[in-house]
Amino acid sequence: MLPLRPSPVYPPKPRPGDRVAVLSPSSDLAARLPLPYELGLARLEKEFGLRPVTYPSTLRKGASPQERADDLHAAFADPEIRAVFTTIGGDDQLTVLPHLDRAVFRADPKPFFGYSDGTALLAYLRNTGIVGFHGASVMCELGRPGALHPLTAESLRAALFTSGPYDLRPAAHYTDEDGDWAAPDTFASEPAMWQGNGWSWHGPERVVEGSSWGGNLEVLSWMLMADREMGAATDFDDGGVLFLETSEELPRADDVYYVLRSMGERGLLGRFGALLMARPKAWSLSQRHSAEAKASYVREQRAAVLRALTAYAPEMVAVFDVDFGHTDPQLVIPCGGTIRVDGQARRITVTY
Repeated sequence: MLPLRPSPVYPPKPRPGDRVAVLSPSSDLAARLPLPYELGLARLEKEFGLRPVTYPSTLRKGASPQERADDLHAAFADPEIRAVFTTIGGDDQLTVLPHLDRAVFRADPKPFFGYSDGTALLAYLRNTGIVGFHGASVMCELGRPGALHPLTAESLRAALFTSGPYDLRPAAHYTDEDGDWAAPDTFASEPAMWQGNGWSWHGPERVVEGSSWGGNLEVLSWMLMADREMGAATDFDDGGVLFLETSEELPRADDVYYVLRSMGERGLLGRFGALLMARPKAWSLSQRHSAEAKASYVREQRAAVLRALTAYAPEMVAVFDVDFGHTDPQLVIPCGGTIRVDGQARRITVTY
């Protein structure tokens, strides 16, 4: 069981000129693919006025869970570090969690930015009493070919430097297709984009406002299996906002349903009043779907989610194709913070 969970609080914001940690708590891709990593570091400095600081395991191939945990502790313990960014996600952050000491994080809370496998640390921080921020990895969003997407940059700047409400907006254009990060030509121009079709709303037209929780669905499933940072259904506030996204692994619709079914059987789905479901990534370098195949994948995933909600949370307000997660642009979502989902006005407001 988790220790008594304190209500998450927002950590102090950094200011331009502050030092921020850049860590690799999961994958070591920053050591293997320097082009997006170095571009992301440069943009932290040029676009946001921050001074990135790397740690021993950031660029170490095959760093152990203990080494990665040591660098997290070092970054949070350093009073000059005022925020922490992950280089990218991965698949084994789960193994880092047992090596962490909550007292270190509570002593000097700092904004943590990460997603995908960073879901594990976001859940850990929430249970430690710290609001984290789902989004804005150095290699993906900050290292975007050509230029930062304006919607991503605006959301990240608001999450980094401001406090209070921020209205999310649907992206007019988006992409879920990537280039080869090992090829310099990939970074010469911005990616091709496609027309966005706005958000899709389901369920009752009511207002839900509450504490947020969620992240990458596949990572949450691993945490459920390992019983890490999930707690019991009673550890979640009634009427909160669940946010979920899927990755470039392109999980089958049936598998998405099975994870949600397990969350329903555990009593988790019924605790939330609203669901934000990210625009699914429907293409990867290993699964180069046609436009028709991508549309089919999106339809099938949505049907799987609605099937689970019908069974376990029929009164939930659900919003699909929100731009957070593995597609571009990406909006930052607070984890443990406040989100307001207005089903009447068709409006989503996060508190940074």
